[in-house]
Amino acid sequence: MTSHRKSRIAKLFVLDTNVLLHDPTCLFRFEEHDIFIPIITLEELDNHKTGMSEVARNARQASRFLNEIVSSTEARIDAGISLAGPSKDAASGKLILQTQAIYSVLPTSLPVGKADNQILGIVMALKELHPERPVILVSKDINMRIKARALALDAEDYFNDKVLEDTDLLYTGSREIDASFWDRNSEDLRSWQEHDRRYYQIKGPDVPDMHVNQLLWQTGEQPLLAMVTKIEGKTATLETLKDFSHQKNNVWGIVARNREQNFALNLLMNPDIDFITLLGQAGTGKTLLTLAAGLAMTLEQKLYSEIIMTRVTVPVGEDIGFLPGTEEEKMTPWMGALEDNLDVLNKSDDDGGDWGRAATRDLIRSRIKVKSLNFMRGRTFLNKYLIIDEAQNLTPKQMKTLITRAGPGTKVVCLGNISQIDTPYLTEGSSGLTYVVDRFKGWVHSGHITLQRGERSRLADFAAEVL
Repeated sequence: MTSHRKSRIAKLFVLDTNVLLHDPTCLFRFEEHDIFIPIITLEELDNHKTGMSEVARNARQASRFLNEIVSSTEARIDAGISLAGPSKDAASGKLILQTQAIYSVLPTSLPVGKADNQILGIVMALKELHPERPVILVSKDINMRIKARALALDAEDYFNDKVLEDTDLLYTGSREIDASFWDRNSEDLRSWQEHDRRYYQIKGPDVPDMHVNQLLWQTGEQPLLAMVTKIEGKTATLETLKDFSHQKNNVWGIVARNREQNFALNLLMNPDIDFITLLGQAGTGKTLLTLAAGLAMTLEQKLYSEIIMTRVTVPVGEDIGFLPGTEEEKMTPWMGALEDNLDVLNKSDDDGGDWGRAATRDLIRSRIKVKSLNFMRGRTFLNKYLIIDEAQNLTPKQMKTLITRAGPGTKVVCLGNISQIDTPYLTEGSSGLTYVVDRFKGWVHSGHITLQRGERSRLADFAAEVL
């Protein structure tokens, strides 16, 4: 769990209900330490088990795991059940279920009827019963942890599902190279030209820290923008990028306004890259660049048959609600971002006048389908350009469900801003978007870039800075 040190005295972790609802596999994640589950936790688990929500699914799964553990042994429950067998040796501690009433005197200001306070009373009683070992409450509820500390009890958050402790360590997809980079890595340096691109083969100490499809840039007298295309041991091949900031290379009328946007368009317009993640604050151009590249590759290059756009409808909750109309019409209120960006992309076609623009808009709309996430299970997309917007609100499990929909010839682009998570239980460290960025880095058919600079307007840039 939070501590990876093997200690001589096994700790006793008391689990709050929200930990089981958050991650049912937490039962097998405490290594050599023991887990204590109060009866009130099982009661609350029972209250959450009905429905089709993620929380209800987790409640049912937690109950199944508990049933498997309890039925796997003939031993007495109050003595503790070994987790070694059920966890396939991932955990060596014991599971202890509360089999008798345990009381401790709580301050009179805490109402006894509240489940949280009953759990706190149990933690306090266990601490008195086992003075020789650390008794720690594990809860996702911040207020519960504050109350525990106020009562001089140890309390911790559950961190096991976090991909990263600190999102500042998240892979950005790009790296600046300094002037001495070429001296350090110039062993067996080769350079050649092919199809308007320049290639460099380098060998040296920096290569093991690079990832395939990472973007390298150098400023100064000889500026360079290049992408790592191949890594074999200590040898890497770099390829210079196409300059999408020049009008002659525009993508559906859009040009890159900064270095990261140029990187993003190089990834988006590369048919060999099947999976792309774009991270960035509001106004960095994620949706606009993705749509422009999608339209160019669908309508001009005909690489994909259509664009499918989906996003997480968080405020409505689990269902897409009581909005009138078809699935597409129900999703319309959520797709304001799509409409705004289509207006920008449509304006770039001034040659045909108003009639030409209207015809273009109809053609574009016929090639863009808007889908709800709720009906994605069991589908397979062939030759589609799939855009997952607001991906920071997805759990790793939902992200897996979506990405595995991709059939042959499909490109998946995930967009999001991890500092704008609207879903309870998800943090920057445990978001599905953080998860895929971390897991996919270095795969030869995936690319990632974190967009840095807002390009909306001077007003939006100033507001983002000062407000």
